[in-house]
Amino acid sequence: MKVPMQWLRDHVDPQLELRELVRRLDLTGTAVDAIEHHGVRAEEHFVVGKVLSAEQHPDADRLRVCQVDVGEAEPQTIVCGAPNVAAGQTVPVARPGAVMPNGMQLGVAKLRGVESNGMICSEDELAIGSSHQGIMVLDDALAAGTPLADVLPISTDVLEFEITPNRPDCLAVYGIAREVAAVSDAPLGPEPWLEDPHGPPPGEIEGFEVRVEVPERCPRFTARLFEDVTVGESPAWLKARLSAAGMRPINDVVDITNYVMLLTGQPLHAFDADRIAGGVLVVRRAGDGEAMTTLDDVQRTLDSDMTLIADGDGPTSIAGIMGGQRSEVQDDTTRVLLEVAAWDGPAINRTMARLQLRSEAGARFEKSLPTEATMWAQAVATTLLVELCGARVVGGTIDVQAPGALPEAPVLRLRDARTTSLLGVAVPRERATAVLETLGFGVAQADDGLDVTIPPHRRNDVTREADLVEEVGRLAALEDLPATLPANRTGLAATLTHAQRLRRRAADALVGRGAHEVVGWSFTSPDVGDRLGLPEHDHRRSVVRLENPMSEEQAVLRTTLLGSLLDVAQHNGARGLSPRALFEEGAVYFPRETSAGGPNVGGPEDETPGLTEGGGAGPVFEVHALGALVQGDVFAAKALLEAVGRAVRVRIEVEQSSDEPFLHPGRAARVLAGPLREGPDAETLLTPVGWLGEVHPTVAARWDLAQVGAFEVDLDAVLAHAAAAPQFADLTTFPEVRQDLSFLLDADTPAREVERAVRRAGGDLLAGADVYDWYAGQGIPEGKRSLTLALAFRARDRTLTDDDVAPVRERIVAAVAADLGGELRGG
Repeated sequence: MKVPMQWLRDHVDPQLELRELVRRLDLTGTAVDAIEHHGVRAEEHFVVGKVLSAEQHPDADRLRVCQVDVGEAEPQTIVCGAPNVAAGQTVPVARPGAVMPNGMQLGVAKLRGVESNGMICSEDELAIGSSHQGIMVLDDALAAGTPLADVLPISTDVLEFEITPNRPDCLAVYGIAREVAAVSDAPLGPEPWLEDPHGPPPGEIEGFEVRVEVPERCPRFTARLFEDVTVGESPAWLKARLSAAGMRPINDVVDITNYVMLLTGQPLHAFDADRIAGGVLVVRRAGDGEAMTTLDDVQRTLDSDMTLIADGDGPTSIAGIMGGQRSEVQDDTTRVLLEVAAWDGPAINRTMARLQLRSEAGARFEKSLPTEATMWAQAVATTLLVELCGARVVGGTIDVQAPGALPEAPVLRLRDARTTSLLGVAVPRERATAVLETLGFGVAQADDGLDVTIPPHRRNDVTREADLVEEVGRLAALEDLPATLPANRTGLAATLTHAQRLRRRAADALVGRGAHEVVGWSFTSPDVGDRLGLPEHDHRRSVVRLENPMSEEQAVLRTTLLGSLLDVAQHNGARGLSPRALFEEGAVYFPRETSAGGPNVGGPEDETPGLTEGGGAGPVFEVHALGALVQGDVFAAKALLEAVGRAVRVRIEVEQSSDEPFLHPGRAARVLAGPLREGPDAETLLTPVGWLGEVHPTVAARWDLAQVGAFEVDLDAVLAHAAAAPQFADLTTFPEVRQDLSFLLDADTPAREVERAVRRAGGDLLAGADVYDWYAGQGIPEGKRSLTLALAFRARDRTLTDDDVAPVRERIVAAVAADLGGELRGG
């Protein structure tokens, strides 16, 4: 929900610096997701101008050289390409130094040899509307040089709110105004719908009939008829507010319906009254296979669980979601039937999910709006249609109500003692009363507290005394609440488990290496397997499908973190943000009947109800994975993986493999993990936990990426090898004996195999064996390479001598020769 501050100040002026206002709103639960600026900057460079002359440019057919009075001693020369510019016009002018909505700063420019000192602006160049067909022409009564900001709404800050599902009242500018008034103690203006000066009383409209066949789906349906309607452009203030709120202006009638929806939170729909076949509107269930074309020019097939509005010729609207083309308002419309109705929220939600069709109206209706809001919207829209479109109201107000559509307002007792008990701090009644009244609650004094009348817009959210305590606490006592740690039944403060500490240590290790943590969606697109090139038999293609997905792009649960990481990298790269490395720690999901899952086989099981696989109900299991994506090659990814191993004290080994189809075949490896110990049996304790490699160039290109390395491991399988209580060895009493050995081997002999042979032969005295150098070139035979290992020998009970080490060294040399055909260089 985008709320322009310029619009918000019509109802409440918080008198706070913007950042402080946002801080207070965030603390009280009305979260601000972003602060944007809509329109121009450097407003002092935008003024009203008078076009004194407009002559043809000597070297350009489509340009005119204008002399414009901008309130200075001398007129300014401005070259303009608009087809409608003419002498005598009053126009908006951007002077040199002005910053346009797209961030471009104007300067003095030469156009085909003629110096231009600014720009005569169209409405889209000022972000007021979308029209670019010509310049704006202003009222001739305006004086040249008048600041344009005094005439047009050309600049405003915009707050983008993240509204929770239980607060549909905040999907309205006036609903946000209530919250702002409560957090700032600023006076709140009256509700915009309090007066309905042009509204007719309940009654029939000659020639029109409304029938509601499914009152459980439509508890209230209201309609008013307007004649002598002039369809045209909206005034600049209306277009500017819609544009700043993220909506495209269309025409005055449609703009009014959108404006009223944003102001009141109640959607409404304007029918061309002359295109309603038979003059009848019927609210009914759709028939299975019944079809209609919606305003977005898409034919949609309906089913019997969906609700529609039909006229004498069939469907004309998908109830509460989107109107149809057949009865939409057009340029020649002169009669408008304005429909404002209340709809069943869960039914709207199901219909949008099945049709894969979301709309601003549906997003509000699915949260269950109060039936009273229908007349709020009728009141505001009627006033605007009369004042802006020259409309005339004809007949009465059709108001079809289901039994109980307007319930009596509930009254809850808010006890002083209960408030103090739940919050841990006393709140004066006067303060609680002021907050609740600002939010629209009715308040009366009682012996032990307050009797609070719940307003319609909070009927579904505030249903018990604890809900009232929450309202008082977040708005009247937040700064006074005591800071305490939760305690368990033993009285000890809560602590992290051993596994949680290890997970955090792994994440900290990656952050310490410069990686940025991301949190991707658990949901993903069904085509991720195709984009990664997974073969048909790959277990990661056995996905868990959602019964009610938010969209087709989020229809299945992910089986790998790699897709999420590639999505984030692509998203950031398209916006000029390219962190060197990204990582994510999170779950991947598999149907329980899948024999293998995630980076490792199996994984910790966690039944998750409400999910389906292959269309049937069934539980799933989760694998807790850790994945990373880094700009660079396989070695850059390996460095990150090894940092994780060191942080959690787990031995990480890799061996070359080409099993993963999304990795470069020559730069891919299988990841093994085991206890952090040395010795001849260390190899047997290693288990496969994931993969490492360079993403195949073809796969990376599908995400618009260049060379990237990656790894993904089953984190729980890795941490299973971490000792619960690490034992530290004595490394100083009896120091190591270190020696280097260089072997001449076939060039295709893996270094990993050399390490294994050395460790097996070294026995208990070999404390470490690491490859640290290889060489091929001058002095080395063709097809061979030299591999150098650093060996460490250590005993727990004595300092080793050369006589102790010599036989172990001989066994190592013999093992490399026998197993790998290696020859000791210099030996």
